[in-house]
Amino acid sequence: MIKKPDRKLLRAKRHLRVRKKISGTAERPRLNVFRSLKHIYAQIIDDDRGVTLVSASTLSPELRGQLKSGSNKEAAAAVGRLVAQKALERGIKKVVFDRGGYIYHGRVKALAEAAREAGLEF
Repeated sequence: MIKKPDRKLLRAKRHLRVRKKISGTAERPRLNVFRSLKHIYAQIIDDDRGVTLVSASTLSPELRGQLKSGSNKEAAAAVGRLVAQKALERGIKKVVFDRGGYIYHGRVKALAEAAREAGLEF
């Protein structure tokens, strides 16, 4: 019997491979994306200090009652706009995008494009 590869493990390996090259600094922090079956999360992280500067998700109080579902492109775009708005309030304009080992497609792409439209540069 052939064992199927574990999807979580393969994503974690891809993420580590990407993280070898990408690191957030104080001038240009890292915009990290995590996607679950029900929700999507975004964080802006300064890796030098090991601190999360800004975070947003479909569970954030600002979005909680407004979304029909937390697992579609519209919800991802709303999270992208919210994280960009919070970042701009804190004076963060430029970030490095970390797709978290996911393919740049669907919800991840919707979040990234909404964050760009809201004023983040990456």
